[in-house]
Amino acid sequence: MWEYTDKLKDHFLNPRNVGDVENPDGAAEVGSIACGDALKLSFKLDENKRIQEVRFKTFGCASAIATSSALTEIVKGMTLDEALKVTNQDIATYLGGLPQEKMHCSVMGKQALEKAIENYLGAPATEPGTRIICECFGVTEKEIERAVKENNLSTIEEVTNYTKAGGGCGNCHDAIRQIIERVRAEAKPADRPKLTNIQKIRMIEETMEREIRPTLKQDGGDIDLIDVVGNKVLVATRGACATCKASDITLKHFVESRLRDLVSPELIVEEVTP
Repeated sequence: MWEYTDKLKDHFLNPRNVGDVENPDGAAEVGSIACGDALKLSFKLDENKRIQEVRFKTFGCASAIATSSALTEIVKGMTLDEALKVTNQDIATYLGGLPQEKMHCSVMGKQALEKAIENYLGAPATEPGTRIICECFGVTEKEIERAVKENNLSTIEEVTNYTKAGGGCGNCHDAIRQIIERVRAEAKPADRPKLTNIQKIRMIEETMEREIRPTLKQDGGDIDLIDVVGNKVLVATRGACATCKASDITLKHFVESRLRDLVSPELIVEEVTP
C-alpha cells in the first residue's frame, strides 16, 4: 500500500482550481481515459503576461488529482518561461513527496502545461517529441530522456514509474534501456575538475542554503548538514520533514538529486540522528 502525505491527501480531497477557464489563452488535453489517466488544463494571462488563472479537470487516481491541483497552485503568477521550468519533481516536493509508482501522474501535469502553452504560442514550446518508444502509452523518446535526466533514473522500472513507458506489453524495454545508458553516459562529467574536500564541503553547504532549504521551508520543513564523510552527505531533517512519512523520498529524489547535479554525481545522502 502506498504512503501518501497529508498535503497530498488534502489536494486530493480538496483539489484547487478545478474546472475550465472561461475564454482561455491556452488549453490542452493529455492522456487517455482508456489508459486510465486523462488531464485537461487551461490558463489565462494577465496584462503582464503572467498566469492569472489556471484550472484543470482530471480523470484518474488520487495522485493524478493531487498533482494536477498542486501544479495549478505552483504556476500561478509565473511567466510562461518560468512555468515551463517547473519539473515533475517540483510538484512532488510541493506535496511533500510522491510514491515512485505514482510519479507519472506529475509528469502528465507537466505535459498538459507544456501543450497548453504551445496552444497559446501557436508553436512548440519545447523540442519536437521525436519517435514514439512506448506504443502502449504513446511515450516519446524525448519524454523518456527528460525523465532520466531530471530524476537521475537508472532502471526500466523507474522510467515506468515516471512516464508509464514500458508498463504495457514490454516490447519497448530494450529501447528504454538503451536510452537510459546513452543519457547517463552523456551526463558523466568527464571534464569536471576533481574537487578537494574543502571545495566539496563548501559547494554542498552553498547548494543546501541556496537550492534545498528554501524549498523545504515552504512546507514547514528544514534540513541541517551534519557531516561529509567521503561522498556520504550526512543530514538531519527538521520541522515537518522530520515527521513526514515520505521524507526518504524527499532526501533521495530532491536533496540527493540536487547535490548530484550541482556538486558531484557520486554523492549519497543519508539521514542521521545527531
